[in-house]
Amino acid sequence: MEQISEAIGLVNGLVWGPPMLVLILGTGLYLTAGLGVLPLRKLGFGFRMLWAGRTEQGKGDITPFNALATSLSATIGTGNIAGVGTAIAIGGPGALFWMWITALVGMATKYAEAVLAVRYREVDENNNHVGGPMYYIRNGLGKNWLWLATLFAIFGALAGFGIGNTVQANSVADALDSKFGVPFWMTGVGLAVLVGLVLIGGIRWIAQVAGKLVPFMAILYLLAGLIVLGLNIGEVPAAFMTIVNDAFTPTAQVGGFAGAGVMLAIQMGVARGIFSNEAGLGSAPIAHAAAETDSPVRQGTVAMLGTFIDTIIICTITGLVIVVSGAWQSGENGAALSAMAFGDELPGAGAYVVALGLALFAYTTILGWSVYGERCVEYLFGVRAIIPFRVLWVAALPAGALVNLDFVWLVADTLNAMMAIPNLIALLLLSPVVFKISKEFFAAQKAQRAAS
Repeated sequence: MEQISEAIGLVNGLVWGPPMLVLILGTGLYLTAGLGVLPLRKLGFGFRMLWAGRTEQGKGDITPFNALATSLSATIGTGNIAGVGTAIAIGGPGALFWMWITALVGMATKYAEAVLAVRYREVDENNNHVGGPMYYIRNGLGKNWLWLATLFAIFGALAGFGIGNTVQANSVADALDSKFGVPFWMTGVGLAVLVGLVLIGGIRWIAQVAGKLVPFMAILYLLAGLIVLGLNIGEVPAAFMTIVNDAFTPTAQVGGFAGAGVMLAIQMGVARGIFSNEAGLGSAPIAHAAAETDSPVRQGTVAMLGTFIDTIIICTITGLVIVVSGAWQSGENGAALSAMAFGDELPGAGAYVVALGLALFAYTTILGWSVYGERCVEYLFGVRAIIPFRVLWVAALPAGALVNLDFVWLVADTLNAMMAIPNLIALLLLSPVVFKISKEFFAAQKAQRAAS
């Protein structure tokens, strides 16, 4: 087992090494430039489309709003609490800056993913709209690239059981045990029941739950963070200065913090940023393919908001609280660091906010990733595999709550990178389609406004 862990650790170091970081950031930069910085220019348009998307806008299975909520249910999770804590604990405050950069270029990546997902989606035997990287690779690139689509589906299905299932179950169990004394086994069984009840209805039920739970939990967590920052408003400018300064200069050893070089800050910021917002991973377009929309571009502008909300807003709040509180110097890591920061600033309540936030975030992540895993399995084996997959997904939760997951974390992190590679290749090859569709859509919008 030790040799297997070492081998996977070696692969992990390769797939998350500098070439992968260049591929992720490079793809995002290329798409941002090719789109004429569209995600930033059309941010307001995206929010208008999100508001209008509370009702159906065309053919599909779930509203555009609920498609984003489903996507956010999977992305807003342990990455926003534990991931930010890990990035800062290892890479220093400067890692948060590189998370921002990853998110800003990742908005173009997420936009392109959703545009292609809607453009090349299909209707399956159950009359559900299905799409995502495996479908836009097959339908957009042709039969010579089927191997790439199959690779993505295999990596996606396997990664889901790690990052979207067992890891999340263990995070919930740990949080509820440490703050409320709930036994691990009880959390595992409870999660299995709660997830199983929602999975019965498929993506439509998941989207309904996500559409209500995601806004609630995000607002609650943000309010707690804003209260902390409000109480320390005088320290916030200095915190921003520290974050920006440490992004370009080595962070000195201080307190329990061992110090970090610039490359480590970049590596942790990009890796944890992708882990949190999933831009380029190829997961989110699977949810957006089911949106009731008549326009790939409209859904693309809605999809890019996921990266903005996840990283630019929620991760920033977590990171600022950690830096403002000084907890990053303590030597703590991951969720424990975030809990310490909130607990120090909101005595008696802050740590519970983090524990409950982590539990809710992880629960919705399990639901969101069940959609991704199910679609990957359906692509590989057909609709007959859906029910067995759901049973296996629910059964894995109690096990995930009980076992030590260091090895699972390592495997899941590696599979996430291996998911991203086929997707990023497809995005680069299909980028002319994205550019053409986008240009035509906004040209038509401009002509329509001029005519009226």
